[in-house]
Amino acid sequence: MIDLTGKKALVTGAASGIGAACATVLAAAGARVVVADVDGDKAKNFAQAINGEPWQIDLTDKAALAELTLDVDILVNNAGIQHVSPIETFDPETFSRIIDLMVVAPFLLIRASLPHMYANGFGRIVNLSSVHGLRASPYKSAYVTAKHGLEGLSKVTALEGGEHGVTSNCVNPGYVRTPLVEKQIADQARVHGIPEREVVEKVMLTESAIKRLLEPSEVADLVLWLCGSTAGMVTGASYSMDGGWSAR
Repeated sequence: MIDLTGKKALVTGAASGIGAACATVLAAAGARVVVADVDGDKAKNFAQAINGEPWQIDLTDKAALAELTLDVDILVNNAGIQHVSPIETFDPETFSRIIDLMVVAPFLLIRASLPHMYANGFGRIVNLSSVHGLRASPYKSAYVTAKHGLEGLSKVTALEGGEHGVTSNCVNPGYVRTPLVEKQIADQARVHGIPEREVVEKVMLTESAIKRLLEPSEVADLVLWLCGSTAGMVTGASYSMDGGWSAR
């Protein structure tokens, strides 16, 4: 059993999906979990359910994040959004917002967390990347760019944090059964010119050897292990959970 008693964890995008699953297992292991989400009501309700602490935060507010000092021992950078469009019609403001949320915000949160982690000689940073941090797909230029950037940030953090007892790793799931994935189905059908009922099989799972969506709880189990004491020598790594997609 992984015991995180006495540790404080921050999970972004924690009110639903993968973030909620991660917050749940960290709290069950004894950590005091800060449930960070842009939706304050959802954050409050979910935090109550796991005896955590809600934090309503707009992670695209770079000025506010730059002023933060965080006293967390575990940081799970999970918050993300998706937009499906060909490059030639991809809205530049949407592109920038995705980069801000999924690369700049993790950088600023890591920056705010490291002094406390260094002072205590312990820290666990887990970055929810994606198979798209390792592979590319058409019509997802911002998302793929952001996840590749997050991979680089995670590795630099691992190199700098190693001597201070801080690890930094990426978890790279394929398509997970979450609202984020469900919202993509109509867009994927439109850009690929196929019916919505065919998107999961013909687009989302076409490269996977295992033909099913990943469950949030499966991702959370790996995140939990990376936060525990037995993963102290695991850093700078990217853990694929993509059903064999990246084996191609």
